Amino acid sequence: MSEDEPWDLDGDLEDLPEGEDSQLEWWDFDDHAEMVDAISSDAAFIIESALDARGEALLALPVSDAAMPVLEALAEKQIKWKYVTIIPTDDFLVPVDDPRSHVKALAQLFLTRGARVLPIATENEDYHLAGGAADARLQDLKWPPDLVWLGMAEDGSTAGLVESADLEEALDGPKEKRAVGIMPDNGDTPLVTITKAAICEARTVMVQLNGAGAQLSLEQAIEEGAGSMAPIGRLFADLAVPVDIYVEN
Repeated sequence: MSEDEPWDLDGDLEDLPEGEDSQLEWWDFDDHAEMVDAISSDAAFIIESALDARGEALLALPVSDAAMPVLEALAEKQIKWKYVTIIPTDDFLVPVDDPRSHVKALAQLFLTRGARVLPIATENEDYHLAGGAADARLQDLKWPPDLVWLGMAEDGSTAGLVESADLEEALDGPKEKRAVGIMPDNGDTPLVTITKAAICEARTVMVQLNGAGAQLSLEQAIEEGAGSMAPIGRLFADLAVPVDIYVEN
């Protein structure tokens, strides 16, 4: 979709036992501004296509330092935002006025444009209950998402799919479950995340990476597939939708 020439990894993935139907395109950028423009423009194209096809669009968006410049650029696009619903891919169980609140960051950008921004997390001492409430909220939405946009940490975690005793439920729990609560092993704040099954139902997936090291880590995780120690590798093992991967060198 972007003007830069993509390089396709499919030819290196012939031995993948699962996920081989996923349409992977990699986009390489040396210029930060060009990458921001490419991702925001491609996301806008996906939204416009959904609006043309169905009259509405559902997006699951990340909130991170790397994603914010792209989100800001996307918010400036001339889109019929009042027909767009946005949820965070994951969020901490904190008050909505907390600086860590992902839904707060998304609301500040997109509510003023007329979009509908919905929380998936609520302040709750029991993260299991919070996950159940988030799942119930997502069950009420017109599914699937037109776009799930992901980042990736150094350990291969993505969205809220982080190392935790709850990770298996998020990765391989009931396929109808769209969100779960997570207590990270690192003792960080509990959170709610959309599940692997929910991501795999998306019409399109975008992944934003920073640096050649992240690119190599993702390549390895994809090659490892379902046996990968990285959550994103296990996710890609089951992805069978178009995936665009953007790498800033």
